Formats: sequence, structure tokens, C-alpha cells
Amino acid sequence: MRLPTDTLIAEEKLTGYLLKQRIEDDKSRFLSQAGYEPENANRLLTDIRSQLMPLDATRIEQTDYGPKYAIRGGLTGPNGITLRVVTIWISDHATGKTRFITLYPDKK
Repeated sequence: MRLPTDTLIAEEKLTGYLLKQRIEDDKSRFLSQAGYEPENANRLLTDIRSQLMPLDATRIEQTDYGPKYAIRGGLTGPNGITLRVVTIWISDHATGKTRFITLYPDKK
């Protein structure tokens, strides 16, 4: 299944979570390996949309809020390095919209 083109990716999810250094569950160091920094959060947004969203999404879980999906793939950053990642998405029953939840290293 492919995600809808109007899938939501909140800027705050990128700048306030993925690209922000955190004591616990820090993803910023991982993403910085490919050149993603808070200053170029728009590039991360664009790259997720263009490089990962066109890939097949696999349904991984049914929640009370709606089904969750995973997309595994390569994310090539501004410096040309490709990271293997898993992105998680949810199709929200309440809003009828699909939205981005998180991204993490693919360890498979």
C-alpha cells in the first residue's frame, strides 16, 4: 500500500523531536550522519516525502486510533550518505488523515 499524497508530517515532529538532541531516545545524532540538522529540517521533510513515502507501507498494528504502518528504506541526506530507516505512520480514524509518527534506524 502507498500512503496518501496528503499525508501529514508535522514540522514540530522534525524540529522538536527528531533533530533535537535528547537524553533519551536521541535520533538527532543518527540523522546528523547524513547531514540533517535543525537548520535544514525542511530538507528532512522533503526527503521523507520524496524518498520514503513512494515506497510500500506495511500494516504493522491496529490501534484504537487507527492502523499503523511502517515504511523501510534508504534516506539519502544532504551530504550523500544513505541511512537505513524505518518510518511509522498512522491513519487516524477521527480525522481521516494519515500522519507521520516517528523514524528510527533500521537494524535489520
